[in-house]
Amino acid sequence: MSWKTAYRSFYYETAPEPDDIVLKQVETALLVVDIQNTYLEPKDDPAEAARWQPFMERMRRTVIPNTARLIETCRARGVETMFARIACLKPDGRDRSLSQKKPGFNYLLLPKDREDSQVVSELAPKDDEIVILKTTDSALTGSNLRLILRNMGIKNVIVAGIFTDQCISSTVRSLADESFDVVVVEDCCAAATDDLHRRELEIINMIYCHVVQLDEAVGFLAP
Repeated sequence: MSWKTAYRSFYYETAPEPDDIVLKQVETALLVVDIQNTYLEPKDDPAEAARWQPFMERMRRTVIPNTARLIETCRARGVETMFARIACLKPDGRDRSLSQKKPGFNYLLLPKDREDSQVVSELAPKDDEIVILKTTDSALTGSNLRLILRNMGIKNVIVAGIFTDQCISSTVRSLADESFDVVVVEDCCAAATDDLHRRELEIINMIYCHVVQLDEAVGFLAP
């Protein structure tokens, strides 16, 4: 199924197919969100390890290899490659947003220099590639990313990363509200479950972004 007809919610079931996407390199950036060591660490509790096993497998078999390919393609074609990661500036996390201080899954204390807050080694930033630090779900809301993109003349943002229903969704919505054209690469993203992943993509597709596959995204870029 083509990206033009996939991941349609009730709102867009009968909408006409969108126009072809053409991404000019000088106007396009790749943003890789929150693929950090902390999320790939093994769980101590066997029940939790079993619960998270499908996510871990998708990350290792699909998301990380595909994102590595997407990064290398963008680098080779002159597309600005950027990263966003959850990382607080104070060791005790006083600078975190409220959502990261509440108990539960979203509680995160990731000081910026600690190893578990770093981007996974397979996708490590190179040279002068920009790395945004954030203590919010949205990479745009919690940083100066908006200003950076505008200053560099970026109009289109390709998004990859985790979690589809949390930081990806928040970042995509914020970008769309600021009138950036957004492409989300489905097989470079993951949520805790495939069901959450798919449902969120259906919700954001065609209004906040276009959801595509890796091969399709690569095809939007000029050689």
